[in-house]
Amino acid sequence: MSFLPFAVAAWLFVIGLYGIVSSNNLVRTIISLTVVQSSTYLVLLGVGYVSGGKGAIFADITQVSKAVDPVVQVLVLTDIVIEATVTGLLLALAVQAHKRFGSLDPHDLRALRD
Repeated sequence: MSFLPFAVAAWLFVIGLYGIVSSNNLVRTIISLTVVQSSTYLVLLGVGYVSGGKGAIFADITQVSKAVDPVVQVLVLTDIVIEATVTGLLLALAVQAHKRFGSLDPHDLRALRD
C-alpha cells in the first residue's frame, strides 16, 4: 500500500479548503469545493487499490488472481455523480444570486439575512 495517494488527497483537500475560506467569489468557492471533493476520489481509490490486481470482471480470470475491490469503484462513480449534481445546483444558485444582487461576492449577499 502506497502513501502517495493519501498525501496527494490531503494536499488537494488543504488547497481546496484554503480556496473555500479565502475566496470572495461564489464561482471560485464552488470550484474549490469540487477540488475538495476530488480528494475523496483519491482516498477511495487508495483504499481499494491492490498491487497487481486485475479488474473486477470475474468471468475470465482464475480464482487465485488478486482483484481490486469493485465496491470502491462503485463508490467513486457515485461520488462523481453526486459531485456533478451538487456543483450544478450550486452554480445555478450562483447565477440566481448574480441576477438578483448583481454580484458574486458573498459579502454583497447580506440582504438574505434580513
